[in-house]
Amino acid sequence: MPRFSVKWVVAVVLIGVVGGAFFFCEYLIYFPTILKCGTDGHSVDSAVRAMVLSDTHLLGAVGGHWFDKLRREWQMERAFQTALWLLRPEIVFILGDIFDEGKWSSQKHWEDDVRRFHRMFRHSADTELVVLVGNHDIGFHYEMDWFKLQRFEKVFNASSTRIVTKKGVNFLLVNSVALHGDGCPICQSVEKDCLSACFLFFHEKSESMHVSLTVCSVLQHYPLYRVSDAGCTGQDAAPPEERHLLFREKYDVLSKEASQRLLQWFKPRLILSGHTHSGCEVLHDNKYPEISVPSFSWRNRNNPSFILATVSPSSYTLSKCFLPEESTVISVYCSAGACLLLLFLAHCMWMKGLLQCLSLCLLGKHKSL
Repeated sequence: MPRFSVKWVVAVVLIGVVGGAFFFCEYLIYFPTILKCGTDGHSVDSAVRAMVLSDTHLLGAVGGHWFDKLRREWQMERAFQTALWLLRPEIVFILGDIFDEGKWSSQKHWEDDVRRFHRMFRHSADTELVVLVGNHDIGFHYEMDWFKLQRFEKVFNASSTRIVTKKGVNFLLVNSVALHGDGCPICQSVEKDCLSACFLFFHEKSESMHVSLTVCSVLQHYPLYRVSDAGCTGQDAAPPEERHLLFREKYDVLSKEASQRLLQWFKPRLILSGHTHSGCEVLHDNKYPEISVPSFSWRNRNNPSFILATVSPSSYTLSKCFLPEESTVISVYCSAGACLLLLFLAHCMWMKGLLQCLSLCLLGKHKSL
């Protein structure tokens, strides 16, 4: 085989291995993984197909390394866009901590973060995107102020307490960062809005939808009070060494008092929360189920996930939808690198053998002369 032909074959093989690994890890891998997700039961026309994710933590200008930022945002963008294309949700909820540095970012950095968010989580007009506030967006309770809260609400058209109704299905969205009951101005405003929503749920009807507003699902960033994650199981739960760590009220979870107030006010059939970055299922007072949604970012988990829900006025079904594990992606790249190394060594050995053969041939001819 001519020398130039060998080089071309080697080059084509190398490009094929590198390109194949890249295309699989950065595009194809999301499709089979997300395709495994699906709700149980048969979807009906009156049901809402909702996608629920949490804690995207877009890195900011201060603590985010450029490559880490580029990598995490690319992963989340590909995962989100693939999920939209495959699952066709009618509404998407993001349960807070949209940004990692919203609590201290300057206006310039804030605008850059918002621009990147809208690029990553772009969607068609057929899908409604609803965003809730988290502690990293406006700060913990002792850090938040009206400026940061109103800046967030203006960008995402998101008031601290609101009711989203779709096909007669009611979702109550709550700013849980301000539900500490210590009389702070923002806390008073949020609690007043919650009481108004409570009155609407139990004493009025929606004339436009012609349905009773007596059943709702509560969505918020902080989980309701629980001692720890000791009772949480599953592949999306916290690591075993962290499950018995005690949660701090008003920091890791809502206080006991705030949690009980929410349950008494709304008697929700379902609570969806984020913040802990791990999955958990809790039954409060033996009748109020809460699902903690893990982080959507590979920076926080090796196996990010989201919830796909089919919700009707009378029932709901939930499915956990896992994204590709980062360890799998790393393994594929390492395997591709090992293949490249073997191909390179084989090529070197083949070239060495060819040179030796040529040398022997030339030496034989020289002796014959």
